[in-house]
Amino acid sequence: MNTRPTSVRVWDLPTRVFHWALAASLVGSVVTAQVGGNAMVWHFRLGYLALGLLAFRLVWGLAGGRWSRFSSFLYSPAALLRYLRGQPRPDDRFEVGHSPLGALSVFALLGVLALQVGTGLFADDEIANVGPLNRYISGETAGLLTGWHKDYGAPLLLGLVALHIAAIIFYRVARRRDLIRPMLSGDKTLPVGTPASADEPRSRLRALAVALVIAGLLGWALERLGG
Repeated sequence: MNTRPTSVRVWDLPTRVFHWALAASLVGSVVTAQVGGNAMVWHFRLGYLALGLLAFRLVWGLAGGRWSRFSSFLYSPAALLRYLRGQPRPDDRFEVGHSPLGALSVFALLGVLALQVGTGLFADDEIANVGPLNRYISGETAGLLTGWHKDYGAPLLLGLVALHIAAIIFYRVARRRDLIRPMLSGDKTLPVGTPASADEPRSRLRALAVALVIAGLLGWALERLGG
């Protein structure tokens, strides 16, 4: 097998835009939550943005480039064990997209973020900020969801983000692998024959269409709810 290194498109443009847009929305959400007051208007807007981005990632995880699809990083327990032991099979391709541990991190982040956004839709700080779905639940339930959103979900999400950043630093320092550059350029240096992700104009237009549909539906729903 020819193992000469070559540049391979791993992360398609829609995935990269999603990644950095989500990172920006998280930073903005943390800052606006700390500032409070009038900044909470933007806290809600950033939450809606995160909701739209999560919806997009769900669709793109089924229809995106090869290495952006969930099927490419849904690893079995046996594959995870091989990775931890450092005994991969030739067809495992752990170093191309998300590794088994990286996949667990991604799913954990997306899951906790979805829970955080979801609870925010029902939250009520009993001052001036109420989620658009709060009217559909009791005050007791709203209190529980608000408590989770502020006291448990936020620290848990920040902890996962910190682990994610720590993993990036570990790979850069200990394994000499730069995980940031590929998420900027989309390319990794990999053995010849490594399958690439589709990232042609047609694929990008499809992603844009998905994003516009999601934005339209989200905008319509928020207008109906008065969010």
